[in-house]
Amino acid sequence: MSYNPTFQFSHAITRRPSASIVNGLRAEDTGTPDLALMQQHHNEYVGLLRETGADVTELEALEAFPDSVFVEDDALCLPGLAVLMRPGAPSRLGEVEHMAPALRKHFKTVAAIEGPGFIEGGDILLTDKEILVGKSARTDSEGIAELTRIVEPHGHVVREVDTPAGVLHFKTDCSLLGDNTILSTKRLDASGCFAGYRVIHTEDDEEAAANTIRFNQFVIMPSGFPKTAEKLMREGFEVRHVGNSECAKLDGGMSCLSLRFNA
Repeated sequence: MSYNPTFQFSHAITRRPSASIVNGLRAEDTGTPDLALMQQHHNEYVGLLRETGADVTELEALEAFPDSVFVEDDALCLPGLAVLMRPGAPSRLGEVEHMAPALRKHFKTVAAIEGPGFIEGGDILLTDKEILVGKSARTDSEGIAELTRIVEPHGHVVREVDTPAGVLHFKTDCSLLGDNTILSTKRLDASGCFAGYRVIHTEDDEEAAANTIRFNQFVIMPSGFPKTAEKLMREGFEVRHVGNSECAKLDGGMSCLSLRFNA
């Protein structure tokens, strides 16, 4: 079986949620996160990553940065190259410097988005043929252009696409399931951004299931979306569930909680 670096990983980096997460950013107020329950869900998530055989680093909580549990926004990890992002939320800009040392332990080359543009990892979907980057409230064209200048010499193709109105991040509505296969909401797929890919739609009223991760043998998805889970299992995927009720209050999902790569 061929090796695919877009979903087969040896390592992951996560960060424990901080007590300050009750002050985290959110598009709308759906309640205050329960820290103890969030930590329980986080432990289950890390446990699943480790069950695949991956080496998982859990970084200490950062009380000064309420949203720092969502480490995916801090960096993009590619084969042999890590790129530090420049978050579009001002309160999150300082997170990146705390992530850099962990990445330098694994990557010889660590580049950085310097600005003036902004870009967050939650808007980046890496496939086996290109890097799709969704323009959103947190990622602008200038940030995408700078990322392109950094990664193109390493053989990567970047394509700018649009994130649906009212959707925080591009990957809020999609995820990579495997070779050329993407899980997407119908509203995102309707834009035509996935032409040439095999697309599996989330079931109606289960759009929040779109943010899953394929991590080695598992498709890890949030609990509570049985119809979409059943569809994926019929397609032959090994689905595992993790509670996400507390992260969802802060617009977070499965991909947000880890940086995934091969060392």
